This record gives sequence, C-alpha cells and structure tokens, in this order.
Amino acid sequence: MAARRIAALLALALSAMSATTAAQDAVAPDLPALIECRATYEAFMGLVPVQADPLAAVSLGWRPQPQANLFMVEYQLNTPIEVFGHRTTHIAFAGDAILAVLDLEDPRVLARELQLETGIDTPEKVLFGLEVRAEEVAGADGQPAWIDSAVINVSNVDSHPGKTLAGCSYSRDPLEPEEPEIPGGASPTAALPR
Repeated sequence: MAARRIAALLALALSAMSATTAAQDAVAPDLPALIECRATYEAFMGLVPVQADPLAAVSLGWRPQPQANLFMVEYQLNTPIEVFGHRTTHIAFAGDAILAVLDLEDPRVLARELQLETGIDTPEKVLFGLEVRAEEVAGADGQPAWIDSAVINVSNVDSHPGKTLAGCSYSRDPLEPEEPEIPGGASPTAALPR
C-alpha cells in the first residue's frame, strides 16, 4: 500500500516537474514580428514544438481553440497583440504561415494599405501577397545553398466569415542550380545532336 502511494506521489511530482520544464523551456516568441514577416525562418521554426505540445502553448498564454477549419490550428491569446495596426487575441497556423485573425470585414482594405499584389479577388474569395524577403543562406560548406523567403499574406476564408487573415509565410528552399554557360551564347539544348 505504501509503495503504491510513493509511486503515485512520484508520478505526480514527475508530471508537475515536466509541466514546469515545458513552461520554462517555452520562450515567448515575438508574435507581431513573426506575423508581420520581420522575424527569421529559424524563429518561425522555433514554434513547431509549441504547436506540438499543448502545455507549452498554454505556458505562453495561448489557449488552443476548436478546429473550425481543417487547414488551420488556432489559439486565443491571453494578452492582445497589435499587427498591421490592428489589435487581436486570435492567431492561427496554416501550413508554413502564422496568421492573425482580425475583425475586418473586407481584407481588401488592409491589402491596399500594405500595397500587396492581387492573387485572387472574387466576391467570395480574396488572396493578396507580397514577398518581402528572399535571402541566400549558406550550407554546411559555407557556400550559398538555400533561399529563405518571407511572404505577407492577406485573405479571407469561409470558416471565418467577417474576419481577415493576415500574416506571414516562411520557407527555406534549395537554391536552383545554375545552368552552365556555353561559349557563343548557344543554349544547352542547341548543342544536342538531332
């Protein structure tokens, strides 16, 4: 009987320690910088463990929300943030993007303010974007091997009527290999036998 109590107390203590460790390990990210594309790809990737661990999210003051859209994971924030000149307590992750869910009926207004390019503009669906950063990143050998990109997005989605989604998509893609230059300006395919 005493052994069971000791085991139960030990399990409870370990559980409390693990929750405390998760809370201590979770460093509050700069959400406005991430959402406005002012952060780095590494800072965005630093949120992956938080998304995977509800205790870490809660320790940051994020409350997981029911999934209203299959492609988004949403949180309510205990403390409001300001992004693109608007306050919100609602954020979401969708693929490689972190988004603020704003109380704006028409996304076009914010897209014009941010001078974004039009991707889709129909009465039902709007999507605007602009690549604000594309930088070469060195690989292990010190030579450029990757392109880090950040794209501001403003859109709407059927699952959130009357809301505007505004945020940043982060990506790191391999550099495209350069095609060899052939003397005389001929293209590589022109040199092939027919």
